[in-house]
Amino acid sequence: MQNVVIVGAGKGGTAILKLFQQVDMLNINAVADVDSQAPGLRMAEQQNILTYNNYEHAINDSVDIIVEATGNQQVFDHLFNIKPVHCVLIPGTIAHVIYQLLDEKESLVDQIKRDTSKRELILNTIHDGMIVINNDEVVTFVNRAASQILDINQNDMMNQRILNVIPDSKLPDILISKKREVNQHLTLENGKKVITTRIPLISDSGELLGAYAVFKDITEVVSLAEEITNLKDIQVMLESIIQSSEEAISVVDETGHGLMINPAYTKITGLSEKEVIGKPATADISEGESMHLKVLETRRPVRGARMKVGPSKRDVLVNVAPIIVDGKLKGSVGVIHDLSEIESLTSELKRARQIIRNLEAKYTFHDIVAKSNDMVLALEQAKVGAKSPTSVLLRGEPGTGKELIAHAIHNESDRKHLKFIRVNCASYDEEVLDRLLFGDEYGSPEQRIGYLEEAHRGSIFLDEIGDLPPKLQSKVLRVLEDQTIIRVNGHNPIYVDVRIIASTNVNLEKAIMTNEFNEKLYYRLNKFPINIPPLRERLDDDLKPLIHHLLSHLNENYGRNVKAISEDALDKLKKYNYPGNVRELENIIGRAIISMDLGESTIQEKHLPPLRKTSFDDLDIMYESNENQVIPLQEALDEFEKQLILETLEKNNFIKAKTADQLNISIRNLYYKMKKYNIGKDS
Repeated sequence: MQNVVIVGAGKGGTAILKLFQQVDMLNINAVADVDSQAPGLRMAEQQNILTYNNYEHAINDSVDIIVEATGNQQVFDHLFNIKPVHCVLIPGTIAHVIYQLLDEKESLVDQIKRDTSKRELILNTIHDGMIVINNDEVVTFVNRAASQILDINQNDMMNQRILNVIPDSKLPDILISKKREVNQHLTLENGKKVITTRIPLISDSGELLGAYAVFKDITEVVSLAEEITNLKDIQVMLESIIQSSEEAISVVDETGHGLMINPAYTKITGLSEKEVIGKPATADISEGESMHLKVLETRRPVRGARMKVGPSKRDVLVNVAPIIVDGKLKGSVGVIHDLSEIESLTSELKRARQIIRNLEAKYTFHDIVAKSNDMVLALEQAKVGAKSPTSVLLRGEPGTGKELIAHAIHNESDRKHLKFIRVNCASYDEEVLDRLLFGDEYGSPEQRIGYLEEAHRGSIFLDEIGDLPPKLQSKVLRVLEDQTIIRVNGHNPIYVDVRIIASTNVNLEKAIMTNEFNEKLYYRLNKFPINIPPLRERLDDDLKPLIHHLLSHLNENYGRNVKAISEDALDKLKKYNYPGNVRELENIIGRAIISMDLGESTIQEKHLPPLRKTSFDDLDIMYESNENQVIPLQEALDEFEKQLILETLEKNNFIKAKTADQLNISIRNLYYKMKKYNIGKDS
């Protein structure tokens, strides 16, 4: 369940409130607006939702989504700065699009409701008898006036062959000729004489759907001409309403059997009249219960029911109302709304949210736990570096949090409202990385502009820059020296104003001596170096706060409520040296939470997974044994091989080709051993 706060309770905010209340996975926490009379606030109060005149009071760490519906950029910027880190902020432009689509949808629904009311009024007040048959000459509809003129009960006529009901009926002839017959005389079996008009039912595509007859008692011949004229107008209006409606409409009788559907219904459900007319109301449902039957049972309308209909299981929203004539239930009418437009909008919102997530720095200095002197010093240096225009070099072992600090530096700088792009230099081969960073003059529109151009006036984080190929090192040096790039296959220099934040776990000084790293680039990057201490050097001060910090978001990920860790478990974790640093600690705590029962709230020592052995000295504690027991050689070798492979993978950010090369084994052999020892990124 995602907790939502809506900022702005005008038309747009009210529309968003209505929409989100229909989504089960969203919980509206609060609605805020400076205008205490805003319609959205009144609606929220009626729904027992918290309301605020100051949106800051509505925002806390439990909020997952904030919808900015005021359209005010200053409000959006302020929300962006104060929102929780994990919280998604949807801007007013997207909220406005949702409002416009919803408003248009409601207008269409209102139009259908008005049209439906007109149709119901016409069918229930017309004085002329009406009988409709399908292509099989079976009666599919009879109105009350026809039953009175024929002196036959409506139920006795429904689903009967027309010639069994009216032996002299000419409606079957209409199915053959497909031509209208106007003002024809007919004597009924009860002795009544009627004047009837018979009309074929032909769709816009020319398909014959059946025929119907409209007739009146000849005793009303005095007003015959006027009545027939009115009848034609009514028929044209009925056909126009049914044929032009974009919403699917279905009608059932009081027994729950289909009476009428329109073309939009067939388009959405994929079911023809033969499959619905005369069949139980459940015939069109693939998932869910029939709202027609529910309305016939309760005599009360149903609004906004979701279900799946037809062979394709189309997701729809259904409104159904009872048809009551003279206090008697005659059936029900349903209007089906296709939810594909809303699903499409939801998909676009997800895409927009993903784009925003990829282009923004998610973390600030408040998200980084630091109690030890060394870590506090590193963060203080980072804050100073954030305020300076120079490049920053973050140095430290894998898993120490270099990327989090890079995010925080960007968010603390004067570039925080512009793009933050991150690239792992060790994840791509040289040719691909060259095009990603600098663009390709001959590439597609998406490939023509590289990350450095895209990050213009913003920041770019070059992770693992120590693995950057020499050719690209020279090109990055040019960016630092004269703020220009040249695209692949290009010749003209392009100006870029970009702040470079780099990180590495490689000994760059040694790499310079072996000509693996450009010395000039080193001095350009090393103007502002920040050393991130490994976790093993700050266990006493930072381990417990880190664990409590990790619990807050791991609880959310796993749906748990773990609040603490026991002293025994903490003591055991303090004795471990964490070769994977904070990333490994997060893995250990996550695995401990998974192993706990749902009702447990404190991590005990028994919940902790087996900790890795990181040296031969650790192999003597692999078993709880006495002095006479000996560890089998193969087990000791397997354990050491597993740890060596795992540590090498971590140093290389799980780049398997590079790991296999360093271990001097084939990539296929590496995959085999990883499978053998059950090694993955979560190991």
